[in-house]
Amino acid sequence: MNHASLSCFLLIFTVAFNSINPSSAKSQTSSVEKILEWRNSNDDNGSQEHAKVPLSGHMLLASLLCFVASSISSAGGIGGGGLFIPILTIVASLDLKTASSLSAFMVTGGSIANVFCNLLCTTSTRFGGKSLIDYDIALLSEPCMLLGVSIGVICNLVFPEWLITLLFAIFLTWSTSKTCINGVLFWKAESEEIRKKGFEAVENGDNAADEEGQRLVQENKQENDEGLKSLEPLLAAEENRKFGIPWLKLGVLLLVWFCFFFLYLLRGNKYGQSIIPMEACGVGYWILSSVQVPLAIGFTAWIVLRKEGPCLSRSGQPNKMIFPVMALLAGMLGGVFGIGGGMLISPLLIQVGVPPEVTAATCSFMVFFSSTMSALQYVMLGMEHIETAVTLAIICFIASLLGLLVVHRAIKKYGRPSLIVFSVSLVMALSIVLMTSFGAMDIWKDYKSGKYMGFKHPC
Repeated sequence: MNHASLSCFLLIFTVAFNSINPSSAKSQTSSVEKILEWRNSNDDNGSQEHAKVPLSGHMLLASLLCFVASSISSAGGIGGGGLFIPILTIVASLDLKTASSLSAFMVTGGSIANVFCNLLCTTSTRFGGKSLIDYDIALLSEPCMLLGVSIGVICNLVFPEWLITLLFAIFLTWSTSKTCINGVLFWKAESEEIRKKGFEAVENGDNAADEEGQRLVQENKQENDEGLKSLEPLLAAEENRKFGIPWLKLGVLLLVWFCFFFLYLLRGNKYGQSIIPMEACGVGYWILSSVQVPLAIGFTAWIVLRKEGPCLSRSGQPNKMIFPVMALLAGMLGGVFGIGGGMLISPLLIQVGVPPEVTAATCSFMVFFSSTMSALQYVMLGMEHIETAVTLAIICFIASLLGLLVVHRAIKKYGRPSLIVFSVSLVMALSIVLMTSFGAMDIWKDYKSGKYMGFKHPC
């Protein structure tokens, strides 16, 4: 991971150095120029096929790679857009706009699988047999995350490409390193817990200690069963616990989603594509955009003033305001970089002490709301190649189910939820390599063509 991050920074440094010293660039960038020529040919092919995504060997290979990427991403509860977009643009030769729209559907397909499993299938004895989704964290985070995405999209239009690439490399490298460190700490804590309970001998296959380990395992199981039985009356007394779904909180989340979605449909985009006649980037456009601020503040204030707090973040019970602030930051960065907020908020939740299982389940739940909003906006604004998008969404749905099944079985067998943290780290490291490397190449292409590389007007 460190080598990948170092290579990304070296690539950006090379581009920056050559932009300052053009004479040395001619003798040092022949390989970069060859890659750019190959990439430009791909971009040309993609722009010609923008309205229609052809079924080809390249597209089948891209679908297979996206299947693998989705199965890895699902374990950490993150969308995987940081992998889907580079795969579709590099392997399938699609333009960025088409790849982004397809990615929204693919993330939606994967998140549906995650939410389905976490709502109806997955519970944890560590948390009293409840669903792993922390609905209170989702309630605190979702309004500010949706607001942050809108702010980030505007920043994406204003910021130059080189600044976006640099910010992406710096933030994601820092976030990946922190996530890996947390993963190692979780792993060590799990090893210590396994050692105390006598699981280590069983796990290592030590025949001499196997009977003793099995005895300790059986005793531990009986203790857990007795503990759960003693909790049954308390859990049964809670309302709406048939499937662990608090319908009131879910209804509030849906209300937040519909409010923001309705505003997005009324506002449209900067090109004037909207459900009502509106001047592109006119007064009405910015008024509707600004309405999101009091809407997010109002929902968040109402949720914060409620007595309940995040119920599964047991490690120190962090302050409630941490979650909307983190969600706003993750949404802004996600909007700037053009990726889902799950890959950004997941490391932040782990950093404040939320358990890995809860982080993965809650992030996938939040990604479901943001990804479905993006996908529906593409459809409402006249997206083509919907058949291909639905097909890829089904592929990612199946891949996510497979990934969840494998990871949950591994966690159950070895007692290591830290596998989720390492899964997140792997996806983030791959995203750094792919998106930062080709972002740096785009910067070099803009410099060579003499394109303006300063701040731009949002419209």
